Amino acid sequence: MKYPPARTVEVVADVAGVRVPDPYRWLEEETSEVREWQREQAELATSVVFDGPDRSAVRDLVLAHHAGARPDLPRYAAGRWFRVDGSDVVVAESPYGPGRRIARLEEGVVSWLAPSPDGRVLAVGVCPDGTEHNTIHLFDVAGGQELGGAPPQVLHSAWAGGVSWLPDSGGFYFFALTGSPEEFRQAVFFHRLRAGTTVEPVPVGASREYTLIQAGERWEVAAHRVGSPIPIAVRRPGEEWRPFITDCQGTIAGHIVGDRYVAVTDVDAPRGRVVAISLEDPSDWVDLVPEGDTVLRSLTPVGDHLYLSEFDRTFARVRILDRSGTVVGELPLPGRGALAAPHFPLTGLAVGNPAPSFVFAFSTPTSSWGVYGHRPGAPLETLAAPIVTLDATVERDQAIASDGVPIPYHVVGQGSGPVLVYAYGAANVPLLPSYQSDLAAFVGAGGVVVLAHLRGGGEFGRDWWLAAHRERKHVRDTDLVAVAEHLIATGRATPDRLALSGGSDGGLMCGVALTTRPDLWRAVLPRAPLLDLIGGIRDPYMDFVLRKAWGDPDDPADVRRFLRLSPYELVRPGTFPAVYVQAGAIDPRCRPWHARKFAARLQAAQEGDAPILLHVFDDAGHGAATGNEVAVEQETEWLAFLIRSLGLRI
Repeated sequence: MKYPPARTVEVVADVAGVRVPDPYRWLEEETSEVREWQREQAELATSVVFDGPDRSAVRDLVLAHHAGARPDLPRYAAGRWFRVDGSDVVVAESPYGPGRRIARLEEGVVSWLAPSPDGRVLAVGVCPDGTEHNTIHLFDVAGGQELGGAPPQVLHSAWAGGVSWLPDSGGFYFFALTGSPEEFRQAVFFHRLRAGTTVEPVPVGASREYTLIQAGERWEVAAHRVGSPIPIAVRRPGEEWRPFITDCQGTIAGHIVGDRYVAVTDVDAPRGRVVAISLEDPSDWVDLVPEGDTVLRSLTPVGDHLYLSEFDRTFARVRILDRSGTVVGELPLPGRGALAAPHFPLTGLAVGNPAPSFVFAFSTPTSSWGVYGHRPGAPLETLAAPIVTLDATVERDQAIASDGVPIPYHVVGQGSGPVLVYAYGAANVPLLPSYQSDLAAFVGAGGVVVLAHLRGGGEFGRDWWLAAHRERKHVRDTDLVAVAEHLIATGRATPDRLALSGGSDGGLMCGVALTTRPDLWRAVLPRAPLLDLIGGIRDPYMDFVLRKAWGDPDDPADVRRFLRLSPYELVRPGTFPAVYVQAGAIDPRCRPWHARKFAARLQAAQEGDAPILLHVFDDAGHGAATGNEVAVEQETEWLAFLIRSLGLRI
C-alpha cells in the first residue's frame, strides 16, 4: 500500500515534567499542507474501500436501514405539539397530526425545540454546520415570522437542553459560550423577551461543567454536571441563588414537585433509588422508591404522574408514580428493547412543558424506532410504527473478565456470519439493546453484531461505571479482550472473521485494542475517535474531559498512565489488522488531528499487508449535527470496508 507521505518532526512535549516525543505534531495544524494530505488520504480510502463492493448496492442497503433511524420527538405546549418535518418546523394538534408550518429552515440542522409554556413563541436551536454549535432563533407561532432580539450567544451543544422557559413565558435561561468555541468557557444566561440578555450569577465557581436551570412556579433549581448532575443551587423566583447540594460525587437527577425535588439518585444506592428532597432543607431526604434489582435511570413528569425509566439487565422497564412517589402502574412496552434517551442525565432533565401523555421512542435490536404515547390507565398508543424489521434473533451471553467479573453481551444476527463487536464502556453512558441503523445494515448484509456491555458504561449502575473510571480506565480494555476471546473460544467467531468498531471514547477503545491485541481482529474501525490523550491536554474541551474521566494532566503519575492508554503513543512497528479511521473535519469534541496523527503513525509502523485507511469527511462533526446526506456517505463507506474486509457479499 502506497500512502501519502507523512514527514516527521523533532518535537518533544513536556507534560508535567514528562517528556513525550510527538513526531506527527504538524498534523494538528489546519494548514494547506495538512488539508492536501488529508484529501489524498480520503481519496485513497475511498478507492480501496470500493475495490470490490458495489458502491450503489452498499448505499441502497444503508438507506434501507437508515429509514428506521431514531426520530426527534415532538415537544408540547398549551395543547399543541411542535416538531421538525424535513426542513419545516410545524405545530399540530397531536404529536404527528397534520401540521401548520411555523418556519422553513433552508440551511442548518435543528439542534432542539423549546416552545414557550403559553405556546406563543418557539425557540429553536439551529446549527449551521456539523459542529453542534448552535444559536437561538425565536419564532412567533401564530404569524410564523422570526422575531428579532434573540440572544447572540453560541451554544456549544444541546447537552444543556437548549432553553428553559419561565412559567409565565416571559423569558428563558440558557447555557452558552462566553468566548470562542475553542476556548470552551461557558456560563448561564437569562434572556427576557424584548428586554435583552444578562449573565445569570449561579454559584458554581470556575467550573467548566454544564449547568441547566429548571424553572418552576415556586422554585428554580440549577442542575450542575452533565454526567452526574446534582441540584447545586436553588432559589425562589426573584430571590438570590443559594448553594444547595454542593459536596456530592453521586448523581441526583430530578424535577421540582411542589416544594420538593423528586430525583433518581445513586447516593447510597449504586443501582438507584427515588428520593424527595425538601427545597427548603437539603438535608431532608425521604425515600420514595427503594433500590432494587433494576437500575433506575430517569424521571419524566407527565400530568400528575412521574414515569420512572429503568434498566432490567439492559432492557427497558418503566414504572408509573403518582406525585407522592407511590408506584401506581407499569408502562406496557411494545417489546423487549430500549427507550430513546439522551446520552447524559443532565440533558434528560430538559423535559420542557409537562405533557398530558408520555410520548417516547422505543426500539429493539431487530426492529427500528417507533413512537408511542401513554396515559396512566389507558392502553399504549402507536403514534409512528417501526419501519424496519431485521431477519435476526437476539441472544444473551457473557464472558468472564480477568478479575472474574461476568461481562454480558448481546448477539444480534442470524446464522454464522462474520462478527462485529460494538462497544463503548465510558462516561456512565449506557449501551442499550436498541436499533442502530449502521449496525442493522451490517446484519442486513449477513453479519452478526455483538453488543458488548463493558464496565465504564451506565448499563448496570454506579459501581459498573466507576469500575472503569479514571485510574481504572484500563478495565474497559481488558473487558473487551475477554469478550473477544470468549467469542473465539466458543466458536462464534474466528480472528479472521472478527471486527471491532466504536465511536468517540469507543474509538479510543478501538485504538487500544488494535495496538495491544492486533491478533484478535481482522478489521478495526474507530469513528470520530479520541486517540491522542497527551495532545488532548492542549485542547480546552478535551482537557475538561480528561480531568473528569481520566485523571490530572498536572500530575506526572497520571500523565504516565495516560501514555499507557493513548493509542497514538502505543503504536510500535508490527503487523496490524485492516484499519479504517473515520473522522469529521469540523468535530469540536474529538478533533480530526487525533485521527490524522494516529493513522500516519500506524501507516509507518505497519509491517503487514492489511490497509491502514483514513477518511476525514469535510462536512462532518461528532455526529449529533452531521447532515443526513453526509451521515449516509459515512455509513456507506464504513459498511463497505467491513464487507470488503470480512468477505461478505450483498
